[in-house]
Amino acid sequence: MKKFLNLMFALLLGSAVNAQDHEPYFTKSLSKSNINEVYARTSGGSITVSGVPSSETRIEVYVRSNGGQDEFSKDEIKKRLEEDYDLNVSVSGGKLSAIAKAKQSNLNWKRTLNISFKVYVSRNVSTDLRTSGGAITLINLSGTQNFSTSGGGLHIENLSGKIYGRTSGGGIRISDSQDDINLSTSGGGIEADNCRGNLALSTSGGSISMNVLQGTIKARTSGGPVNGSKIKGELIAHTSGGGVSLRDLACSIDASTSGGSMDIEIKELGAYVTASNSGGSIRLSMPGEKGLDLKLRAERIKIDGLRNFSGEQDEHKVNGSMNGGGIPVDVHTSGNITIALQ
Repeated sequence: MKKFLNLMFALLLGSAVNAQDHEPYFTKSLSKSNINEVYARTSGGSITVSGVPSSETRIEVYVRSNGGQDEFSKDEIKKRLEEDYDLNVSVSGGKLSAIAKAKQSNLNWKRTLNISFKVYVSRNVSTDLRTSGGAITLINLSGTQNFSTSGGGLHIENLSGKIYGRTSGGGIRISDSQDDINLSTSGGGIEADNCRGNLALSTSGGSISMNVLQGTIKARTSGGPVNGSKIKGELIAHTSGGGVSLRDLACSIDASTSGGSMDIEIKELGAYVTASNSGGSIRLSMPGEKGLDLKLRAERIKIDGLRNFSGEQDEHKVNGSMNGGGIPVDVHTSGNITIALQ
């Protein structure tokens, strides 16, 4: 599954690569400007913002033909920009503005251009980015990042601060980032690796894959499975259209699905365990040396390692305490429950 997500994300980011695999139309140095905010708008291209040493700060503007047409000469691009677009790159009061907008809303598609921005600024910079036609990439930044696209993927790497991103047409990949992270997509999967803090991840059209996360993590999808490993803190994971596979957990867990089986492996218990499934079975492995309050409901229940139990128990229901009680374990499904207490 992870290889599939990587392939899909690479395809979704293809527009960014294609838009920036040639020489920039022009480059503007920012080494004499103290930039603390980047504001960018384009309707036909991608946006990349990277944190670099102050001596390397600059903005590169890339312009190419749209729709797979033959590449234009620089003179032809200049002519079309002047006739059909308002292109502004300016700095004022520490704010870099990069705006590309068609002069007419009904511009003939044969005359449209793909205008992309690649911005290199110091690390401590906030962004406000919008594009309807390409990917957004943010690398090595610390601050408040607010960005959205209707036509591409999101790639986030080594960010800290408040991170708020949206896409309606692509996948999301985030790695090596921290603090307050809120990301959503309507048209692709999400992959999160090596992050910590408060993470909210949601998709309406794909899977969620998580690896080495720490903090309070909320993951929700309506159209795919949820997979995770090596998660610490608190995990809330819900899907309406796939299975749940969670391994090597050291956290409180609340997981549910309506459309697949669940397989949960807990190495270290948190404050609670909650799992529900209206469309399949639940397999749960967890430590059994601590006090537990068990509340289980299923078509059939099998528990290996149950000891020091007091309460009521039959094939369909378990309601009672183990080792004197303590951590609430609430698990129910219309299928079977299998629990291994280590």
